[in-house]
Amino acid sequence: MPAREVSTLAGLRVVPARHPGRWVATAVVAVLLAMVVSSLITNDRWQWSVVAEYLTWPSVLTGLWGTLRLTFVAAVIGFGLGTVLALMRLSRSPLLRSVAWGYTWVFRSVPLILQLLLWYNLAYLYPVLSFGIPFGPAFAEVDTLSIVGKFGAAVLGLGLSQAAYSAEIVRAGILGVDQGQHEAAAALGIPRARQQLRIVLPQAMRTIVPTSINEIIGLVKGTSVVYVLAYGELFYTVGVIYGRNLKVVPLLMVAAIWYLVVTTVLTVAQYYLERNYAKGALRTLPPTPVQRLRWTVLATTSRLTGRELPASVPPAYAPRAGHLVRTGGDR
Repeated sequence: MPAREVSTLAGLRVVPARHPGRWVATAVVAVLLAMVVSSLITNDRWQWSVVAEYLTWPSVLTGLWGTLRLTFVAAVIGFGLGTVLALMRLSRSPLLRSVAWGYTWVFRSVPLILQLLLWYNLAYLYPVLSFGIPFGPAFAEVDTLSIVGKFGAAVLGLGLSQAAYSAEIVRAGILGVDQGQHEAAAALGIPRARQQLRIVLPQAMRTIVPTSINEIIGLVKGTSVVYVLAYGELFYTVGVIYGRNLKVVPLLMVAAIWYLVVTTVLTVAQYYLERNYAKGALRTLPPTPVQRLRWTVLATTSRLTGRELPASVPPAYAPRAGHLVRTGGDR
């Protein structure tokens, strides 16, 4: 390097890069967050003691179990039937494609609360359900009310409605698989059904899983609509309790806390499922929240103490170099 350039670089001083916009935004958000926390703590009308009392109330826990049971059964029906509908939409049979499209169109068009009420009143239309040959003899008959009660109507409404949305999620995931995979499987003489089950669907799961977990999270909250059937899920249960003791806001907060707990567990599961399915697509997996926290603590300690970061910490967490400012020397 020429001596002139060396002398020029020697006259430069490294100063930290400044980000005034970031600091202003951080200050504004911190003030707003402090205001919210202060309001929650100082406003006695929240009645947090009542919230703590009813959080583990036996009736509330029973309602929570009702919500979880509804979510599980409806999710199994929804995603099982949704996968079948997705494969029907991709079938070469015009009849199968038309039926699957019609199902999706109807159940996505009718509001969920209306579907629930229709299923609950199914006994009005069909007091007895018959199973047999169409326009022919019936092999078995059963009383409709013995099958489609409150729980049955809730499961049918939630599960069949979810199947319409799940079908589009699965279909989009299958269509997202590279066409070369289909062609290679066909060239090897693999049957079409085996292609879908062993080659296409495993690759499509990378796209299907994140959206499916989001749908399940929405299904957890969607079970609150079942209150119109007077079924004992979480939202209906807290409504019955605050209808008796008039502690409306504290009981609503009890329900909100439990919904937060359930959705948080599902969100954590979603993160690790996404991370698992990303193994085949990424060279380096994204860090877990625990790793991020550890690296952030080490980087902060390094900035404050001047110690070197361990080699295991990624460069993105290292203190950023400043920009050069000319303080002397020739131009």
